[in-house]
Amino acid sequence: MDIGIDLGTANIIITKNSRGVVLNEPSVIAFNKRTERVVAVGTEAYKMEGRAPSHIAVVHPLQDGVISDDVLTQALIREFIFATAGHPIVKPRIIICVPSLITEVEKRAILDAAQSTGSRRVHLIQEPLAALIGAGITINKPVGNMVVDIGGGTTDVAVVSMNGIVTARSIKVAGNQFDQSIIRYVQNKYQILLGKKTAENVKKSLCNLYDPAEGVIASVKGRSIPRGVPEQCDLSETELYEALEDDITAIIEMIRRTLEETPPELVGDICQNGILLTGGGALLGGLEPFLSRQLGVKCRRAEDPLTCVALGTAAAFKRKDVLLDGFERIDGYQQER
Repeated sequence: MDIGIDLGTANIIITKNSRGVVLNEPSVIAFNKRTERVVAVGTEAYKMEGRAPSHIAVVHPLQDGVISDDVLTQALIREFIFATAGHPIVKPRIIICVPSLITEVEKRAILDAAQSTGSRRVHLIQEPLAALIGAGITINKPVGNMVVDIGGGTTDVAVVSMNGIVTARSIKVAGNQFDQSIIRYVQNKYQILLGKKTAENVKKSLCNLYDPAEGVIASVKGRSIPRGVPEQCDLSETELYEALEDDITAIIEMIRRTLEETPPELVGDICQNGILLTGGGALLGGLEPFLSRQLGVKCRRAEDPLTCVALGTAAAFKRKDVLLDGFERIDGYQQER
């Protein structure tokens, strides 16, 4: 059995053999601090966030694309793999995608988490490679392709040619940071404290980076900081753009620096082929035309940006020999049992 895992800060997406995506749930786990037992994982745990009693801890064990709590991450992965693989006696092969500039210590933590499930063999593949493969881009030719993967914890930018990453950069500005920026903006301007889910919902429904309008508004509800009572305010597209402006500018600057480090021949290819946008952050309203205007290069969103990396991870099994021998930036870890 072959399992591909997109181990994201916001969501974990699992593919199984040739069946495609079989699981897509939030990277959240809830456990009882009194009994030290897991109460819920995924969607059920996400529903408890901000609503659970004090003895139930609802935790995001993955932060900024890497593991922040080893024990809970192992429990989370184990629950999801058992849910998709069936009986624990089945020992699957696993490929997990990781951020492009992850450290060796962080790689080892992810490897240990996967091996704790009893997997037969574990491989790691970098997210930009998986994203391009999942989008159906041919990467084995001497042609430059640029991908911008905006996830929950990190944004990865990479230029790929001939099965390898030529240049890459990563920044911890992505979906979660966008939510925090919205919370901070409303707190400073209206003295209202929003919840994470409220900020995420208004980001999805109101964001228009390309042509924000003052007249398009949405009501958001939270807690008044001075009075401590429920209160609401109206946010416009223009205000939401102001809240996210610094974060988007940081991503644009990282893309420009990556292009500066890329050989001119490959930059010419990118000008012709455009820039591929993947990840949940690619769904921000107006992001494609906004980046195209700022960078002077056509940007396009992948057909399925949310599951693009996971589908590429699944497709990597068919290229197992190439991955281990020909991919310059692939790290293969094998654990026979």
